[in-house]
Amino acid sequence: MARMHTRRRGSSGSDSPAADDPPEWSDVDEDEIEARVVELAQQGHDPSQIGLKLRDEGVKGTPIPDVKLATGKKVTEILEAHDADADLPEDLRNLMERAVRLREHMDDHPQDVQNKRALQNAESKIRRLVDYYRGDELDETFTYSYDVAVDLLEDDA
Repeated sequence: MARMHTRRRGSSGSDSPAADDPPEWSDVDEDEIEARVVELAQQGHDPSQIGLKLRDEGVKGTPIPDVKLATGKKVTEILEAHDADADLPEDLRNLMERAVRLREHMDDHPQDVQNKRALQNAESKIRRLVDYYRGDELDETFTYSYDVAVDLLEDDA
C-alpha cells in the first residue's frame, strides 16, 4: 500500500532475520525486556519507536536486535498483555495525523493542488485501513471523517 499513489516501483518485502535464536551476546532476561517495552510505551512511544530504541539503546546497556526473537512475542503483543496498547493502530494514527495536517494546510492555501491530491490519497488510505480494522481494532460503526480524526487525535495527546 505504500507505493500505491506514486509512480515509483514498489519495494519487495523485507527479509526476516536468518537466525531463529537471539544472539549469544544479548543475554537479557525476557521479563526485563517486557518491562522496558511497557516503560517506553508509558512514555508515549509507538511500537515501531520502541523497537528502534531497544535496538539502539537496549536494556541495561545491552542492545536487543529483535524483540520477537528475544521474548517470543511481538512488541504489540507485549503491550496488549500489559494493557498498554494504544486506542488506534499505529499506521492508522499516523495517516490521520498526516490528513489533519494536510487539511489545515489546505484551509490556509486553497489553491495548492499538489497537497490537495496528497490529502485525497491519505484519506483514501485511511478509509481502506478503517475497513481492514473495523470490527477488530475499531468499532463496527466507525467511519472516518476529519472531525472524528481531530477528536481521536486530541484524546490520544
